[in-house]
Amino acid sequence: MKQTFSRFVAIGDSQTEGVGDPYPDGKERGWADRFAASLVRRNPDMLYANLAVRGRCIGPVRDEQLEPALALEPDLVSVIAGLNDMIRPGFDLDLTIGIMDEMQSKLRAAGATVLTITYPDPTFLAPIGRFLKDRAVQFNQALRDVAEKNDVLILDLEKIPVTTDPRIWCDDRLHLNPEGHQRMADGMESLIGGDPDLWTQALPPLEIAPAWTRIRQDARWAWSFFVPWIGRRLTGRSSGDGIEPKRPELDLVEA
Repeated sequence: MKQTFSRFVAIGDSQTEGVGDPYPDGKERGWADRFAASLVRRNPDMLYANLAVRGRCIGPVRDEQLEPALALEPDLVSVIAGLNDMIRPGFDLDLTIGIMDEMQSKLRAAGATVLTITYPDPTFLAPIGRFLKDRAVQFNQALRDVAEKNDVLILDLEKIPVTTDPRIWCDDRLHLNPEGHQRMADGMESLIGGDPDLWTQALPPLEIAPAWTRIRQDARWAWSFFVPWIGRRLTGRSSGDGIEPKRPELDLVEA
């Protein structure tokens, strides 16, 4: 049975802001905007706010977004954060999950239905992914455990093969492209009564490029995306510096 909601608030980082899925005018769209449109088709009076900002680790998500989200008195909230922590050296799993637990428990205590995710296996997404695999497996299991503890609905991306298909990811291999964001929106909808199979459908078989082509692609990726990321870490900068939430207040959405 499809559930209806009146006030949807999204908090998190770049995926929830919508990086990788621009509108024609260049502004970010993303899975949360797409999901909000599906909620409006269930309830035309549904209101939507999106407080997510790219580059945010989970601590700043809590510090900057949790209280404003609670103040909006939502009945549905998505909480997706921690990937930016997980890919950094010195990742503290217990601290990260503790903050996720705090956010989920406060939102649940306020009466909101809460949505979250696990993350795809990074081995197939980026050249450095194999070094993060064990960490990602542990992180995902901890996300499942804390979601179960707080009675939170979780979209388990790790278990779905298509989530590692490069055709649903941007060239940076970190952000979903429009196809990926739509699948994410469909997946979130499946948690509240939508089609459970729509977002998991495999794409046509992918032709494997020759080894030399893959090496060249990996080198181009490293120069274009990994080196600038390292530069930001060394200089204490973030991709989200100077960026404000795109929808800080609840408002109507076009279906």
